[in-house]
Amino acid sequence: MPPSSILLIEDEPEGAAIVGEALTREGYEVVWRATASAGLSEAGLGQHHLIILDRMLGNTDGLHVLTTLREAGVTTPVLMLSALARSENRIDGLDSGADDYLGKPFEPKELLARVRALIRRSQNRMHSAILIYGDLELHVKSRTAHRAGRHLALSPKEFEILKLLMEHAGDVVTRDMLLQKVWKLNFDPQTNVIDVNMSRLRNRLEDGFEYPLLETVRGVGFRLICPVSEAGL
Repeated sequence: MPPSSILLIEDEPEGAAIVGEALTREGYEVVWRATASAGLSEAGLGQHHLIILDRMLGNTDGLHVLTTLREAGVTTPVLMLSALARSENRIDGLDSGADDYLGKPFEPKELLARVRALIRRSQNRMHSAILIYGDLELHVKSRTAHRAGRHLALSPKEFEILKLLMEHAGDVVTRDMLLQKVWKLNFDPQTNVIDVNMSRLRNRLEDGFEYPLLETVRGVGFRLICPVSEAGL
């Protein structure tokens, strides 16, 4: 199998060298671009398995680069690196389309672990028409879902919500992500449409089962949790 290709968009040569050397030692092919414009052009080719994007690129905010990529239809997973590592900074990055966010300074081992996880998740998503998490199973092509072998009667919107949750299983899916990915909105309509649909989905997922699957993260969003029975507790 050919090595995975990673696009590194980083304006500081020293930082790029540290990241590039760690990745190269692990067998990855690394393409380095030092400016936002060069990074956008390279990313648009769609030839890489992962993009590592620095939050600050000279006078350009990496969030702008990220938003531009997503608006252009580039779906390559993005790991954002930043010295801005507060909770609100991470939320901004994830809401802008990043798949993961790693604060500086970081340990090379943690960087590599996150890279492996993102590439593995992306490859599983591309090559599998079935998403599985715990006792939950979602068939993408037939648009059907099952829990513990029991069919779940989902509306089209509930299916899209569950698909997004399963693609980020174990991670928080923010309300902004739901609006953007499910309702195709870049603004909050100031309605309870998310809460209504999440309540209906929760009932579909948990009615008749002993353990919950859907967790509300107050003030942030929602996440799928592994059933207690599945975790062996």
